[in-house]
Amino acid sequence: MRARSYLFTLYMEYLYPENRAWVGDLIRWMELLNFSEPAVRAAVSRSVKRGWIIPEKEGRRAYYRLSPRVAWQVEKVRERLYSYGAPWDGRWRILVYAVPETKRTVRDRFRNELILLGFGTPAPGVWISPNGSLEAARDLVGFYGLQKYVELFQAERFSSTPPLELIEKSFNLKAAQTRYRAFLSQRQGRPQSAEEAFVRLTHMIHQARKNLFLDPGLPPELTPPGFLGQQAKAQFLELYNQLSRQARPVFEQGLAAAD
Repeated sequence: MRARSYLFTLYMEYLYPENRAWVGDLIRWMELLNFSEPAVRAAVSRSVKRGWIIPEKEGRRAYYRLSPRVAWQVEKVRERLYSYGAPWDGRWRILVYAVPETKRTVRDRFRNELILLGFGTPAPGVWISPNGSLEAARDLVGFYGLQKYVELFQAERFSSTPPLELIEKSFNLKAAQTRYRAFLSQRQGRPQSAEEAFVRLTHMIHQARKNLFLDPGLPPELTPPGFLGQQAKAQFLELYNQLSRQARPVFEQGLAAAD
């Protein structure tokens, strides 16, 4: 487990929309997840150096706020994680780019974030999604300064091959199916404490966040037979509601003390 990745999960779930935390709360929560205080402080320090979080001082207390850029990412992840989305309108969102090799590092980061927005690639330089946000993709293009290399479209598909073939070329649904099957097979009793609920909830959200890189949240009419995405999403949201109520005292305690 990577401490920096779990920090993002904590901010996304427990600190939204203020996007600000006292370092003492971060340490306390991360210790419940089996991260040591030195590991947490090192993760915070590296996140500051990367520009992911911004340090703020209030008296003798150190706080850390998400940068506007990472706060935008949090917003997009939450939109995908906690909603089913609108019914599919039958159109495809398409992004085509030709980014030169001189911008390879920027291009690679851009591609990773396209995946997070729910886009997949059936061919080099071509990215598609049945339900991704073109507005978010346009924001991403602007952030990386790639406007002159990228075109965005919304279109209907007229190919003769089944759309499922396109889906399977574009997204790693086999890996997603394996994770969904493992998640749905879990059988755990009711947590015995708020701390236990907090740990289970955080691990579950963290894993679900990782699954966004594999499954764009396909509408039912575009999923393979037996695909477990919708079933896993329903169980995730049901458990999320249960565990959130039980875990609330853990994260509300620190927030109230900091007010």
